[in-house]
Amino acid sequence: MAPTTRSKQATPTPKPLAWPQACPPAGLHRAGRDKASAVDLATTTVDENVFLFVPNLIGYSRVILAAISLFFMPIHPKFCTVLYTISCLLDAVDGQAARALGQASKFGAVLDMVTDRCTTACLMCFLAAEYSQWALLFMFLITLDFSSHYIHMYSTLVTGSTSHKAVTSDVSRILWLYYNDSRTLFFFCFANECFFVCLYLNRWWTSPIAPNFPFPDAFLNSELALTHKTIFTTIIYVARHATWPQVVAVLSFVPCAIKQIINVVQFWKASKILVGVDLAERQAAREAAARKSRQ
Repeated sequence: MAPTTRSKQATPTPKPLAWPQACPPAGLHRAGRDKASAVDLATTTVDENVFLFVPNLIGYSRVILAAISLFFMPIHPKFCTVLYTISCLLDAVDGQAARALGQASKFGAVLDMVTDRCTTACLMCFLAAEYSQWALLFMFLITLDFSSHYIHMYSTLVTGSTSHKAVTSDVSRILWLYYNDSRTLFFFCFANECFFVCLYLNRWWTSPIAPNFPFPDAFLNSELALTHKTIFTTIIYVARHATWPQVVAVLSFVPCAIKQIINVVQFWKASKILVGVDLAERQAAREAAARKSRQ
């Protein structure tokens, strides 16, 4: 059989990755390269305490508020929702404080991400128990959320990037639009949390918004309504029995679904970055072994 066109082509030589300066230059603190030195530096430094940076204090308050809200989740929905919402909204405040005060830190970035992941996961665990028929879906969403952010953060570290939000458009235009526009990031994160919170409130809130919603007689007696009686009866029933958590959940469903697609894209792109790093390191090792054999 004749060889295919692909088999005739020479395998292209992978381009070496351009690594950023992840490690500090010689003469600076060894903490950038050595874990023990980093621990010593964090323990002995007294003129600047990253743990007490204002953005990180806000992060601790988020953890406390989220923990209290989760405690009241099975017994007090209003109090739980207020505390959970405040904790989520503070997510936008700590970033602004870090930039305004010049107190951005790797610890703060990780604290922020871990808080987001854990609070959302705990809420979805509760929803998995309340909506047991959808438990497998909630478990999948928790797994996707954790895995996509973990592998994205790890790919950020191994490539020496300064932030997990530093994504260029040539890597992924979707992630670039998501991370580099604060309004887009806030909208999708807020809608994502809003959808799950409304699912939680739906188990408690039974009062409809407009039980006596007025439909004009021209609408009820129109030829279209009489022809499609079942559809119009359903519309009237939903309009007069819908609660506000159900309405907000419907409005936030599409952004929430897009957020899950972004998580999938994030997982896939980070996987490709790590595979590229592996290939570059293996190529460098082969070249080093070849040079050594020629000596």
